[in-house]
Amino acid sequence: MAYKGRVALLAGGSSAEREISLRSGRAIEAALLEAGVDVLWFDPAEQDITTLAQMNVRSAFIALHGRGGEDGQVQAVLKHLGIPFTGSDVLACALAMDKSRTKALWKGMGLPTAEARTIHAHNIASLNTEALMAELGGKVMVKPAHEGSSIGMSKAENAAELSAALQQAAQYDGEILIERWLSGPEYTVGILGDEALPAIRVNTPNGFYDFNAKYESNSTEYVCPAGLDEATEQAVRALALSAFHAVGASGWGRVDLMLDNDGSMQLLEINLVPGMTAKSLVPMAAQQYGLSFKQLVLRLLATADTSE
Repeated sequence: MAYKGRVALLAGGSSAEREISLRSGRAIEAALLEAGVDVLWFDPAEQDITTLAQMNVRSAFIALHGRGGEDGQVQAVLKHLGIPFTGSDVLACALAMDKSRTKALWKGMGLPTAEARTIHAHNIASLNTEALMAELGGKVMVKPAHEGSSIGMSKAENAAELSAALQQAAQYDGEILIERWLSGPEYTVGILGDEALPAIRVNTPNGFYDFNAKYESNSTEYVCPAGLDEATEQAVRALALSAFHAVGASGWGRVDLMLDNDGSMQLLEINLVPGMTAKSLVPMAAQQYGLSFKQLVLRLLATADTSE
């Protein structure tokens, strides 16, 4: 049966991930139109989102990535307007977008995540980088605390590289996460409803899974099924689902993990509006699960009718 009512498809926005959001939005739009859904394309960077209240929409499909789109802001506005939306609610989105506080929550709940430190950009000059490198094992990953798509991320293997990495991250965020280096490989698990999808192993010749590896490179390899034995596969899925529930998430999302050199799986971060591009991972896992891209999109749209 066709979906009854108009759906506002929110894509684009003004974050550093705008171009990825536009790609996701166009793919989702094509699937919705193929399914006979009445779609209203809406770019919050070009229109005042409060005008949605006058556009006779039944629900909103959020395809916005980054700040202003998956950090609870647009969710709060839609909630105020009384428009149901896909995915998680305000608090879960705000928390999941904050890598530092998400890690602190996971750690406090006994979930495995690599040791890390959070610093403010205005403290970079006074930071003892040599001591910090030693404290975190001599090799680290530096991340802006509130960005996605690996924007502003870089690795550091000495104090000078750490200083440069911090300066780069500070161009994107006033709060920076410095995380003990994990040896890999990296895995990602999509969440659909209350079920974890098949794990995907990410293989990249790059030093780490950076922006280029995610969206531009043809050499990045995605393996699904991930090649794990059945017990490990189920354990990874269960850990991802626990991490998802820990932040109060609902509807859908994606949890990224990495294997440490001691064989333990460590949580990296969570994304509550994952990419839906041709290279995106949730659609890949859903296909392995038995869902076409169109079926996945319709399942995600259905989560709007259960949002409060």
